[in-house]
Amino acid sequence: MNLNKAFILGRLTAAPVLRSTPGGQQVASFSLATNRNWTDKAGQKKEEVEFHNIVVWGRLAEIAGKFLTKGGLALVEGRIQTRSWQDKQGQTRKTTEIIADQIQLGPRSAGGGGFAKPQMEAPDMPDSSGAPAPEPIPTIQIDEDIRAEDLPF
Repeated sequence: MNLNKAFILGRLTAAPVLRSTPGGQQVASFSLATNRNWTDKAGQKKEEVEFHNIVVWGRLAEIAGKFLTKGGLALVEGRIQTRSWQDKQGQTRKTTEIIADQIQLGPRSAGGGGFAKPQMEAPDMPDSSGAPAPEPIPTIQIDEDIRAEDLPF
């Protein structure tokens, strides 16, 4: 059995770029930043940022282009894909992306009022008429470090 599934929760580094293929299908691309915090052996707090390229197709791309904004929080579920392409100098380049199947939008920025639609799936997206506003995404704070010897497995 094989499984290719990715879940990424992070903030957009820029507004999504919405384009159309020659066949008329919508495609959006954007980048999410995720942070990792830890304490090194010397007791110093460290932080590392990772950037993830996200690609969204179809109706979900239109929604992403309309509702996602720079700095906004988003949860992306999809599959990891690496593709090759030729740059202008003829060099073969590779890029790894997450092809999104679902996106859950985080709370809108201050002044936006309310929250975005909680979950949109491609291609069967729920209708937003009369739906109650979703609860904000909870923040989980861990004040102490997790050690390998504390894990039960």
